Amino acid sequence: MFDEAVTRLAREESGHVLALLAHRFGDLDLADEAVQDALLAAASWEVVPANPAGWLYTVAHNRAVDRLRRAAAERRRLQAASFTLTLPDEEEPEMHATNSVVEHSDVGDERLRLVLLCCHPALDRDAQVALTLRLVGGLTTPEIAAAFLVPEATLAQRIVRAKRKIRDAGIPLTIPASLDSRVDAVLTVLYLIYNEGYLSRSSSGARVDLVDEAIRLTSALASLVPSNAEVLGLLALELYGRSRTASRFAGNELVLLEDQDRTTWDAAEIIRANSALTAALTLDVPGPFQLQAWIASHHANARTAADTDWPAIASAYAQLAALTPSPIVTLNRAVAIAMADGAPAGLALLDTIMGLDEYHLYWAARGELLARSGDRDAAAPAFRRALALATNAAEQRHLERRLAALD
Repeated sequence: MFDEAVTRLAREESGHVLALLAHRFGDLDLADEAVQDALLAAASWEVVPANPAGWLYTVAHNRAVDRLRRAAAERRRLQAASFTLTLPDEEEPEMHATNSVVEHSDVGDERLRLVLLCCHPALDRDAQVALTLRLVGGLTTPEIAAAFLVPEATLAQRIVRAKRKIRDAGIPLTIPASLDSRVDAVLTVLYLIYNEGYLSRSSSGARVDLVDEAIRLTSALASLVPSNAEVLGLLALELYGRSRTASRFAGNELVLLEDQDRTTWDAAEIIRANSALTAALTLDVPGPFQLQAWIASHHANARTAADTDWPAIASAYAQLAALTPSPIVTLNRAVAIAMADGAPAGLALLDTIMGLDEYHLYWAARGELLARSGDRDAAAPAFRRALALATNAAEQRHLERRLAALD
């Protein structure tokens, strides 16, 4: 029970607490270390506090103050050892900390503010995204590595280097006068947070807390840059996905889109998503998130699975592939083509994809299309490969059922 409580605390509250402390002390690295100290302390709980989030903030704040006091004591020892190191009018670090709260900012949401800070242009794009997912999104290193399709060690080094660069370069914790230079990186971060929530690699199903946090942050960003079509497109995409939460899992078992009970879909979320997508398209600035939202709108607004306009979806994926080519986009396009023109047509495109040998959804799609083509002998190894790579328990059980059905 205690392990679950600590894990939930780390996932759901650590990013918020870190954002508050980074704002409070003006030191990203100090805030991160203090939160990690507090989470280690939580591992020894004998009784779960009545307010775990409040406990985490209080303990992390105190650990941060302790670190500052130790640094101040070390400085005093150095000053005593050598007067040349003494600066007469220099305040101690804890005094700086006391006065470091920034009271005025156009960005009122602490966690969104930290997202913007982590997406500083001095960092390369991958470092921006990885650092923000780790510090703000509450994702673990393995979860982020899986999202990037890179080894965990590589991802961990990327995060360490990004934090070191912020510290060594003295990158200030300030909000830029114009957000335009950081919006693209922020959108990538929010999309990955949403994706991890939509089908978590570390749980048995979805992580609704991450989906809701991505929607909240995207909504806050949309209020800051209301004329950015891609922000509205991402918001629509997230809302369409959120509308299907109740039907995507039944008794912790994955339910495929074509088998979901559409009467349980959240009509209010779909209406809100339709409004956001309409507002985005009205701006007439095409982008990949708008295309993905447009695809999702076809699913969300189809009354039955049979009503889905798969040719239109396949065409939209072709546009998306031209705009942002990637093997995953091609994979999705292959599935749409299979639904529109038959499994063999989808397999023909699937055979051209390179670079997804370690991606379980590639093998799951391959197994499904082979099975629908009647090649059960070839489908079984593909499903087994997908099962070996999948980490979500609900997906694993679904793949086991597909293998059993072949037998």
